[in-house]
Parts: sequence; C-alpha cells; structure tokens
Amino acid sequence: MDLVVVSNRVARAKANEPMTGGLAAALLPVVEKSGAIWVGSSGHVRDGAHKDSFAEIESLGAGALALLDLPAAHYGGYYEGFANSALWPALHSRSDLIRVSHDDYQSYREVNAFMARSLMRFRKPNTAFWIQDYHFLALGAEMRDLGVRNPIGFFLHTPWPSRAVMECVPHHRELIEAMLAYDLIGFQTDNDRENFADCLQSDLGLHVENGIATSRFGTSRLATFPIGIDVDGFAAQAQRASSHPDVSRLRRSLHGERLAIGVDRVDYSKGLVNRISAFDRLFEMQPSLKRSVSFLQIATPSRGGIEAYSALQDELAKQVTDVNGRHGEVDWTPIRYLSKGFSQTVLAGFYRAAQVGVVTPLHDGMNLVAKEYVAAQNPIDPGVLVLSKFAGAANELDTALLVNPNDIDGMARAIGMALAMPATERRLRWEAMMAKLRSGTIHQWFAGFIAALEATHLSPDEPSTPEETAVVRPLRSANGAFLH
Repeated sequence: MDLVVVSNRVARAKANEPMTGGLAAALLPVVEKSGAIWVGSSGHVRDGAHKDSFAEIESLGAGALALLDLPAAHYGGYYEGFANSALWPALHSRSDLIRVSHDDYQSYREVNAFMARSLMRFRKPNTAFWIQDYHFLALGAEMRDLGVRNPIGFFLHTPWPSRAVMECVPHHRELIEAMLAYDLIGFQTDNDRENFADCLQSDLGLHVENGIATSRFGTSRLATFPIGIDVDGFAAQAQRASSHPDVSRLRRSLHGERLAIGVDRVDYSKGLVNRISAFDRLFEMQPSLKRSVSFLQIATPSRGGIEAYSALQDELAKQVTDVNGRHGEVDWTPIRYLSKGFSQTVLAGFYRAAQVGVVTPLHDGMNLVAKEYVAAQNPIDPGVLVLSKFAGAANELDTALLVNPNDIDGMARAIGMALAMPATERRLRWEAMMAKLRSGTIHQWFAGFIAALEATHLSPDEPSTPEETAVVRPLRSANGAFLH
C-alpha cells in the first residue's frame, strides 16, 4: 500500500534553518525514511482562478513533499480563526481565550473540503491516508463524502480536554461526529483518549466498547500512541554539535556559570510567565545562586496576528526586563531571552551544554523538547530535567523532577534541587529516562500506528491485541518499499 501523510505544517531537512514546530520535527525523519508522500501547506495562498493548487512537489529523502497553496478567501478564518482561536485554546483547556465567529467555522470546513479535493490526485486503490492534528478534524468526513473508502487514520498531537471544556467550542458536536469518519483515531495519552470517549457518550450518545465506536460512517477505533523521537540519532547530533560555533560561543560566554535552558514557541500553553517567575523566586530564595547560574529561554514568536499571542509577547518582554533589573549585575544577566529560532543541530548542542532542562507547560500533548533534552545529555555527566506533570511526556519520563507549573515556589525549589543534585543521582535518573525513550522511538510510533490502521481497516469489528498488531503484514510506502 502507498502512504500519504497530511498536516498543515511540513518540514524540510535543512540543517542550518530553524525548525517550525514539534509536529514537523517529529514527522521529518520517518517520512524521509519511509518513502511516504507528505502533503501540507506551502505557507502561501492563492485565489480560486488557479486550477492546480499544488505549488511544488519535491523529493524528501526516500519520500516526497507536496506543498499546497491554500485558498486566500478562507485561510485567515481557518488558521488564525477557528483552528487557533477556538480549537487550540479549547484543546489546551483555555476556554476563556476562545474568540471565534461563525464565518471562521465555515472557513475551517471550506479548507478541510479543499484539502480533501486536492488529495484525490494521490488516491489509488492501495493508498492509505494518515491525517495529522487539529487543523483537519473534519478532513476524513470530507474525503468520505468524495467517495474515498481507503484506510484513513488520524493522530492528535495536542491534548483532548474534558467534555465541559470542549462544549465551549461552537459546532463541537459536528466536528466530533466528523472525526468518526476516521478508521483509527490516535491520542498521545490514555487520558486524552478517555476524554474523547466521554465526549462521544455525552454529546452523541455513542458507547465505546473495547476501544471501538460505531457511527453512520461505520466503526472507528480509539487508541493511544505516545510519540517519540529518534533517540540515538538525536544523541549523536548533540555530541557532534558540541563543536558548532554557536554552541562554542555559548559555552565561552558562561565563564564557568551553570546553565538552565527552555525552548518553546511563545504560547500561553507553555507556562513561560510562570517559568520566569520561578527563576525570579529562585534568586530570592537562594541568593547564593546569583552569578553562578543563568537561564537561557529561547522563545520563538508565533501567531502574532492573534491578540492573545501578541499580548503574551509583550508581557514576557516586560517580565524578563523586570527580573534582570532586580537581580542582574553589570557582568551577569540572570535571564537570557532570545526571541528567535535555531536549527535542530544548534539546539541539540545547547541542550547538551545545559545542566538543567526546564520544560514546564501548563498543558501539553507530549512535548518533544523534554525528550530531546534527555537524549542530548552527556552520559558521564548528564543534566537534570525539570518537567511539568501536565505534559504528556511526564507519563514516561517519571524520573525527571516533576513539578506543578502553577506552583511558583515548588518550581523554584525543584530547579534549585536540580542544580545541587550529585552526579550519581543524575546518572541514575537519566539512564531510567533513556530506557523509556528507547522503548518508544519515533520509528516505533510510526510503524505502530500504520500497522494498527491497516489492522483496523481490515478487521474493523474486532479489537486487536498488541500481539495481533505485531504480525500485521507491513504497509508499503509510496515508492514500494516496506515500512518497518
């Protein structure tokens, strides 16, 4: 079978360019190796006068990248409107930030229908489609309306919230029902999957039995697939990056100080304000740490056209200035705040240089930065991960220092504990986390979902066990190679 992967955002393998988000960074290595066709937005729009919406099709390792110009009339309402001003805040349990109109919802559905029509050029009898993330909740239903009976799977990279939060999204029942057009719906955690099943029961009156829901589309299987990273590949990249000029400059600039690091998009779900407050509190609680440690926060701007994001950027800039003004010295800056992105290679080197990784989102589907920080460490002298218990990664990385990001004093104490932790304990915690990462790599996630999709499509009425899934015949990629 051929495989077509669909997401709003795509990535290219350019070593010196900043990565454009966790989803893209995660999918890049598996698409390159599997030979799949990856379809997504070009980042440009065009009007309806153009017949061919594809701006570019290019090779991507063993696979290919197909870039679409999305319709100009609906892009704003789809992307900044419904996707990121209604769905994103709701999925991260911030119903107070939902700002959306009926026209935004119509644009969201129009773009989903447009993508469905565009995908028809890749449809063959043996094609399977794998749709990614909240931008395309309704894409499967649009494809079914066009007569597609091929396997279609969906994976949600964000959390799925409680029913009470999801009810705040206009048209949420229509969207939840539309999602049942997918043969397989994957989630990051069991809690996300259970929340979705609760929505099916409460909003649609559908009972989920053995992970199977039945609707007018047929049967849909709900399952959990925690996403991973290329552990050994990232570790090797971090080791090589130690000599990168940017990493060398960072090390020299420390003058023997220890370094804590955070890497995030500017987003209210990431807990950045609370994180900066925790360092402010740390220097108040332990003034002896002044001049001996600094915090590097890389905060890539995003979605500046949305009011909540531009307001957050302003708040963070003021907060960093205030904290540095209170605690800084003429030759020491407590908070190093960089409002720009870096390549994966440079970030890997930065992670390895930092004695503490601080990953404290208020709510996150997985958070691959946490996994990357762990993989990047020097096995002889590893750093310590301070991790929010509300990140999906906390289910696996349970030997990190787990914190409540709403508890500022608790975070400050955890960061201080990380800085004081002896080498033996650091190694034990790191080794336990590395074992978890190696048991669930990005390649295992990819192969596991595809095997489950094919098993679901072939036998939709019988739940498969892990043993049954393991022996499903492999799916062929677009170039005819088997996916492993």
